Amino acid sequence: MLEDLPTAASSPTAWPAAYPQGYAVVDVETTGLARDDRIISAAVYRLDARGEVEDHWYTTVNPERDPGPVWIHGLTSEVLEGAPLFQDIAEEFATRLEGRVLVAHNAVFDWQMIAREYARAEREAPVRQRLCTIALSKELGLPLPNHKLESLAAHFGVVQQRAHHALDDARVLAEAFRPSLRAAAAGGVRLPLHECRPLTEWADRPAPRIGQQTGGYGGYRSYQSSSWRPSRKRPACPYPNPGRYEEGKPLKQGMRIAFSGDTSVERELLEDRAVEAGLHVATSLSRLTSLLVTNDPDSGTSKVVKARQYGTPVVDEAAFGQLLRDVEPADG
Repeated sequence: MLEDLPTAASSPTAWPAAYPQGYAVVDVETTGLARDDRIISAAVYRLDARGEVEDHWYTTVNPERDPGPVWIHGLTSEVLEGAPLFQDIAEEFATRLEGRVLVAHNAVFDWQMIAREYARAEREAPVRQRLCTIALSKELGLPLPNHKLESLAAHFGVVQQRAHHALDDARVLAEAFRPSLRAAAAGGVRLPLHECRPLTEWADRPAPRIGQQTGGYGGYRSYQSSSWRPSRKRPACPYPNPGRYEEGKPLKQGMRIAFSGDTSVERELLEDRAVEAGLHVATSLSRLTSLLVTNDPDSGTSKVVKARQYGTPVVDEAAFGQLLRDVEPADG
């Protein structure tokens, strides 16, 4: 339990005034990893300002389609068929999130799945900030072999009882988050908080109902049931690539921009802003890429590694936002 965890930072004398007043540690299990996948279970541990557990909540959710990799999460069509729909639990879920920082392991994934479910239900998730425990472990310099939840748990002596069960994953994360939070407070570490902007657009299409299995990745295909901002195929950028971004100079229309890692603004909205400014959004990084935007330049993602190899300029999201305000017109 949390109370049994040894940590030298268990009782910091001066708690940072800028730290949030409460947290919602969240885990969701899903039918898959794509934009069109659905939540099939969710758990929330509510914590106070210092990471003490206030209460917890768990529910299964009927995704109205095949449950996906049952061998991972263990939730079959039969179990989920009698579960409530997301719109039926949306209000209760919201009360658990309201006024708190959403905490998750790889938080951008959990946040995007939650935001899309609320958009489908024509509501907004009451989340304004999120905190990724992977990012926090990096800030603290924890000696972890990798960024898996099990490694973070093992570092703090937390025992996993049922991996890939939302309630147990949320419990494990809550127990690992408390000593992480207190270590951050004791060291005066600035928490890696990111802004969350609720999604407000959704378009539905017919989808296979629950219990219908089809071929594809892992025996299941990526369902085209619905998609956030569905028209993602953009016309080609009309401007030639003027080359690489140079520090101290403005961006120029036609520059190829790549993104990597978690962003505080929903990635697709950020990409739309870039396109509207006349920039070319690239899905991969090459020698022709003008600029890489990432909040974690020390990560080992393929784009960051290639940027180092090619000498591609790198800026963070905040700097990119400033550059977007004054993009130089293309020649001619």
